[in-house]
Parts: sequence; structure tokens; C-alpha cells
Amino acid sequence: MENQKHIPVLKKEVLFYLNCGPGKIFVDGTVGGGGHTQAILEASAPNGFVIGLDVDGEALIQAEKKLAPYVGRYILKKGNYARGREILSGLHIEKVDGFLLDLGISSLQLAAPERGFSFLHPGPLDMRMDNTASVTASQIINRWSQKRIAEIIKQYGEERWANRIARKITETRVKMPIKTTTQLAEIVANAIPRRNWPRHIHPATRTFQALRIVVNQELENLKQFLNQVLSLLAPKGRVVIISFHSLEDRLVKNAFRNWAKEGKVQLLTKKPVQPSREELAMNPRARSAKLRAIEFRP
Repeated sequence: MENQKHIPVLKKEVLFYLNCGPGKIFVDGTVGGGGHTQAILEASAPNGFVIGLDVDGEALIQAEKKLAPYVGRYILKKGNYARGREILSGLHIEKVDGFLLDLGISSLQLAAPERGFSFLHPGPLDMRMDNTASVTASQIINRWSQKRIAEIIKQYGEERWANRIARKITETRVKMPIKTTTQLAEIVANAIPRRNWPRHIHPATRTFQALRIVVNQELENLKQFLNQVLSLLAPKGRVVIISFHSLEDRLVKNAFRNWAKEGKVQLLTKKPVQPSREELAMNPRARSAKLRAIEFRP
């Protein structure tokens, strides 16, 4: 896991839209491997400060190593960005100059088969970003009803073959428990008619996305964050959010537009900012990234 290179997505754009500079306080709500945090610290030298949050304890260990040269200018805490108000209050910080969320799964997580995020290598059906969370993908796949499984795959994976996939899952688990990522990926692929397989992604991608969203309560956390973030911003403070699928992007877009109509914020990105060809050549995983940004105008 340590050797897996994590490339921060849209790094130049993040620094531009956060308006990084000395003396400012930022929150990186999804530290991951620490790439964005490091860039923010460099761009806000000599005395900019970053509070880095992540629910993944392994990610924080890696980030701590990367950020060692900046000691005294950051704090890393294990916690969910949805609890931003509570975490900042505990640090006696009332307002910050910028919030960053990168809602993608990190290369560190994908590279660890034992985490169960990827179907490229066999691993347990886990998918928890926080390994102390109670629900795993295995529990959903092996215990939840066919109807409920179909509903989440359709809703959170936007998968048109959700009913067929759920039926195939429940038929298989009657004979034997579904234990590994590759086993589940094969079941999903077999449930979708070959002629209807998506052209640019693995046929199990949408099902895995749906499971990950439910296991980690990703949309609920994002809603909770959006409900409180404006109250945590200093005047002209900024929020930059990078999303990777339409459900997250829709939540962000609607919240930002509503706030702009109410005169609370200025939209800095009328359309989402996406990676350049040069970035995609270096980091193909960035292909579905969309960045939106606002500035708070109290």
C-alpha cells in the first residue's frame, strides 16, 4: 500500500479555486494520501494551516509521512467531514477560509485487495472506508432481501439491470455465500446480457459503486456537510468539491445554485471543471472528476 502512488486530482484547479495564500486556514475533508493537503500547504506558505480529516486510519498514516516536512502547520484527525462543525469546535476554530472535498475513492484504497473496493483482484466484500463501521458489503449481498438489493443498485448505481443482478445474487447465495469481490463481479457480469455490457467500464462498476455508497453512507454525509458548511466559512471563504458520479454532483450543483439565487454565495464555476487531456494521460482515474466551487458572500 505504501508504494502505491496517489495522484491528487485537479491539483492546480483546487489551489486556484481555494484561493490559497499565507495566513489562511483550510480544511481538507478527505485527506486520502495527503496530495491535496501537501499542495495547499505549499501554496499557503509560510503560515497557512490545514485541518485534515479522513475516516480511513490507514490513509492518515500515509498522509502523516508525506506531510512530515510541514510539521506545525497542520492537524490530522480521524473523523468524517460531515461532522465538520463538531470537529472544528473541538479545535476551538470558529471559521475557516476554505473547505475541500475530493469525494473519489483513493488509489491507496483501490490498491489494497483486503479492503474490497476493487474487483480487479480477489478480496473480501468489505468496502468500508472506516473499518470500525458496522455494515459491510458482504452483509448487504448475503443478508439483505432481493428487493432491497435491487433498489440500492438501481438508485445508487443507476444500473438499468438492477433487478436481474439482484435476482442472480440471491439465487447464487442460496447455494453458497458470496465471499469475494471477483466472485461478485462475475455474478454481476453474468446477469447483464453480453450485448448490453457498458463499453468503457467493467459491467460490475455500477453495482460496486452502489454498494460502496450505501456501506459508507456517502450521500447522507454529503447532505449533512452541505447543511452546515456555510456557517463555518469566514467572509469570502470558499468551498471546492470534486465529485465522481452524477448523484454527488447533482447534490452539489443544486445546493450551490440555490445558495447563489439566495445571494449567499458567488458561483465560481458555472459549469463543472474537468481534467485536461494532459492530466488524463497521466491519471486516467480522473476521467469522471467534476469540480465545482463557490465563494461565501455573507
